[in-house]
Amino acid sequence: MKPRLRRRVRLARVVLLSLAGFALILMMLERRLVYPAPVADETIASFVPPDAEDVSFESADGVRLHGWFFPHEKLEMTVANGAAPRAVLYCHGNGETVPRNLARMRLLRDVLGASIFVFDYRGYGKSEGKPYERGVIADGAAARRWLAERTGVASAEVVLYGRSLGTAVACALAADETADGEPAAGGAKALVLESAFTRLTDAAAHHYRFLPVRLLMRNRFDSLARIAKHDGPVFAMHGTDDWVVPIEQGRLLFEAAPGGPKRFVEIPHAGHNDTPPRECFEEMRQFLDTATSAATGPDGL
Repeated sequence: MKPRLRRRVRLARVVLLSLAGFALILMMLERRLVYPAPVADETIASFVPPDAEDVSFESADGVRLHGWFFPHEKLEMTVANGAAPRAVLYCHGNGETVPRNLARMRLLRDVLGASIFVFDYRGYGKSEGKPYERGVIADGAAARRWLAERTGVASAEVVLYGRSLGTAVACALAADETADGEPAAGGAKALVLESAFTRLTDAAAHHYRFLPVRLLMRNRFDSLARIAKHDGPVFAMHGTDDWVVPIEQGRLLFEAAPGGPKRFVEIPHAGHNDTPPRECFEEMRQFLDTATSAATGPDGL
């Protein structure tokens, strides 16, 4: 073997071994990368907003979970009059906890005219356990069940709102998937997606293009397949400068939804973690007012 060829072979071996080692490290660290899971800050562990209810509930496998419920001021009056209130289940991103969403929950409650329930997945904040795909979806199903019972609406009448990782949880619930052996039981009145990815493996491949992450990852969150089972309204929004999840993925997921009506809103110059302007939430309310009333009309969708 010529010296130059031997050097190339040695270099190729080093590169391949380095990539294999890096892939092995990523596999070992997958849970931490997918679920950075902030725990409850001791300074706010006992804090409860005066306009929220502190909620403790159980997932299907008995894991204790935590959340905050923000009832709209007209909730009890609406129920008393025999009308169904608007109830929204908010599934947050992978680097957030319930307290970090306080301002957003109040904004959603007031703009949407809805009662909002935000919860922490297992291993997040004050919730027990360790996160993994099926467990996190089961947590979402349990949260929806609690919200439906608290507001008196059917599970299928809950609006599912997901942001980032939460969009995958919302899509799974909208698809009526089985959660850890128990039926998710519901569907969705409407599906709201903010900064959504097609599959978690696609989002990972965008950042690790030189590694076979689609083959290696255990947490896959195939929202593209799941949203195909949701035939109801879809409202999606995505920042044009999102470098974590490219807007192309959000649009592909939106286009894969077979039902309607649908609306996709581009947020100019917004990044992945930027809060949408109030105008986006106001447009969301207009969409939900029209789309959900059409869904319950005499002709359906």
